[in-house]
Amino acid sequence: MEPELTFTGGAFWTLESLADVAFRWIPASILVLGGASPEVGPSPLTTPITQPITTVDIVNFLQTTSAPGAFDSLVNGWQTFVALSVLVSLVLAAGIIYCVVRILQIRHHEEQRYRAAAQSVVARDIPRTQLRWNRVLEQAHSDVEQNWRLAILEADIMLNELLDTLGYKGETMADKMKAVARGDFQTIDLAWEAHRIRNAIAHQGTMLQLSSQETRRAVDMYARIFREFRFIE
Repeated sequence: MEPELTFTGGAFWTLESLADVAFRWIPASILVLGGASPEVGPSPLTTPITQPITTVDIVNFLQTTSAPGAFDSLVNGWQTFVALSVLVSLVLAAGIIYCVVRILQIRHHEEQRYRAAAQSVVARDIPRTQLRWNRVLEQAHSDVEQNWRLAILEADIMLNELLDTLGYKGETMADKMKAVARGDFQTIDLAWEAHRIRNAIAHQGTMLQLSSQETRRAVDMYARIFREFRFIE
């Protein structure tokens, strides 16, 4: 009865078999292919190869070139060798899959960090236009009449920039608004009314009595215009 093979014994046998392959079978194969006879004795393959090699030839060659008892050990422990080979292959395959997944994750994180770094600080903060509009709202809701005037003047400047962005041309804002088609600018009437209030402030200055209600009404008209074109939130 053959002794039962343990994992340690099987691993040792596997290493011994690999060493036999590396230092006996491979050199013997090179000698045979070169036409020389291996040192271990005669073999069916001791002459240069002129015919296709069959499975039987390979088995006979291994049996002839192996150390005494090595071939029998290989035959008897073949199942153990296959099991160990499959186990090692599965471990290596799992390692390869893990490495590939980790590489993909790292590349994904690096791409996200690259995109985040490519964005400027301003792009991540509140847009400049929205900051200006917030300032207009602060001035419009203050208790100082001079701030009310500044709020309307700044809102009108923003309206002029909006008209430029939309592609309307003209020397003055009035010229640009005259070029507007009502179907493309639904709040054009509000723009005219708000701009008239701005002109009154610019021409009359402090002589124009401006109330907080009138200021907020004008700012609200500008807000409705800007929201139509998503100029502000």
